[in-house]
Amino acid sequence: MAKKSMIAREVKREKLVKQYAQKRADLKAIINDKEKPVEERFKATLELAKLPRNSSATRLHNRCQLTGRPHAYYRKLKISRIALRDLGSNGEIPGMVKSSW
Repeated sequence: MAKKSMIAREVKREKLVKQYAQKRADLKAIINDKEKPVEERFKATLELAKLPRNSSATRLHNRCQLTGRPHAYYRKLKISRIALRDLGSNGEIPGMVKSSW
């Protein structure tokens, strides 16, 4: 189980990313538009830099929905390998059987 503070930090980042997504996209569109004057693009760059760092989508980290574990994360299932193994052993995932030999 991950630390509660790390899980809370990740939730906070997700909220900020959602909140500032449109504003960041608009500013990036201005910055990447070569038709606009250099001054306007530079001003947009400064505005983008003023936004919170945690509002950037690249700062998000995938975590297991059940345990909060950041490593060995399966994107398709949104859980870690350990949680997947536990669910499979308990028979809670259809068609999955824990192997033994």
